[in-house]
Amino acid sequence: MCPDIRLSTPLPDWLADNTAASPRWLSIVGIGEDGVEGLSPVARALIEAAEIVFGGRRHLGLAAALIHGAARPWPSPFDRAADEVLQHRGRQICVLASGDPFHYGIGAVLARHINPREMIVVPAPSAFSLAAARLGWSLPHTVLLSLHGRDLDLVRPHLQPGARILTFTSDGNGPGILAKLLARTGFGQSRLTVLEALGGPRERARATTAGSFDLGTVDALNTVAIEVQAASDARILPRVQGLADGLFEHDGQITKREIRALTLSSLAPRRGELLWDIGAGAGSIAIEWMLADPSMRAIAVERRNDRAARIRRNAASFGVPGLEIVEGSAPEALANLPTADAIFVGGGASEAGVLDAATRALRSGGRLVVNAVTLESEALLIARRAALGGELLRIAISHAEPLGQKTGWRPALPVTQWLWVKP
Repeated sequence: MCPDIRLSTPLPDWLADNTAASPRWLSIVGIGEDGVEGLSPVARALIEAAEIVFGGRRHLGLAAALIHGAARPWPSPFDRAADEVLQHRGRQICVLASGDPFHYGIGAVLARHINPREMIVVPAPSAFSLAAARLGWSLPHTVLLSLHGRDLDLVRPHLQPGARILTFTSDGNGPGILAKLLARTGFGQSRLTVLEALGGPRERARATTAGSFDLGTVDALNTVAIEVQAASDARILPRVQGLADGLFEHDGQITKREIRALTLSSLAPRRGELLWDIGAGAGSIAIEWMLADPSMRAIAVERRNDRAARIRRNAASFGVPGLEIVEGSAPEALANLPTADAIFVGGGASEAGVLDAATRALRSGGRLVVNAVTLESEALLIARRAALGGELLRIAISHAEPLGQKTGWRPALPVTQWLWVKP
């Protein structure tokens, strides 16, 4: 059992419990820009009692007056941080974090490796809480994002008229780059409030619009508040499956809007799942799969280099830059991919080995959806259903179009869809 942590301020019983079955050797303390002055007596005592204190250089500087043990700045790359902390399991260790350690913080990282019963966590107000307090915004009705070290395109799905967004950026250039993205996509009239060094003596808040952003030097530690206003031509992504074809860059090789909506319904996205989109074309199925929930993952498999590049551009413009793209022909390109929860075959179903590889790769309970347009591919799906079961659906869509001086129905090519759930 690790040594008891002696505190001048008594802890609640559930935190004070320190037994062989539940050794609380790790403390995680949130610290704000006001430094030690903003810390509670418990937080101060945890820092003082620690043999080793981990944190960013800024955090260690803010808490320097309380650190009696060794001060260890985080390693670079940061991916090794949890390993370094775990090397000292059983000693009195303190980790310093910005504000709330479990809101885009180190606490969530460490909790993936360390039982919560081994921790004492003392959070401070997060930058989001401080920003909401300054602006008078309701946090449950505000979109909270972190774009720190992440692609700014992630903001795109949240650009809805009237929305309020709070987001971190990576550095002092982040707010200006974000403003340019908004202006370029039709949200130039959105009001931006840049809140810098919240909670400390350098705190400052300045407001402008995205289209006329001119704030000059911005502190690297900033939070941006966005009040979204959309122009008539703004790129607003509807909250529905089956987005308009015109929103995608494509060369005609795209699962059309109505077919796409039905296909996604058959694929039945569920939180945290992985999709393979084989013969991805414009990537529309994979992109809408990922838009269903921030936890969704997808791999687009496309043999043509120009289409793969187009998928990459589409993924950015829809705010899902995490879409993985594999360039190559199936089934060879499917080798060594992580196990799929769902697979869509939109092109190349008749290629030798593609459907066999897809059925093998699915996890038990996974869904395989294949769309066929040609008679040859349709015959293949009919045979598969006879052998494996599943559902066959024939989709016929017609659009009203001019017919001479009048209007008539012009049918699109019918699509045969096979849905199979792996036993």
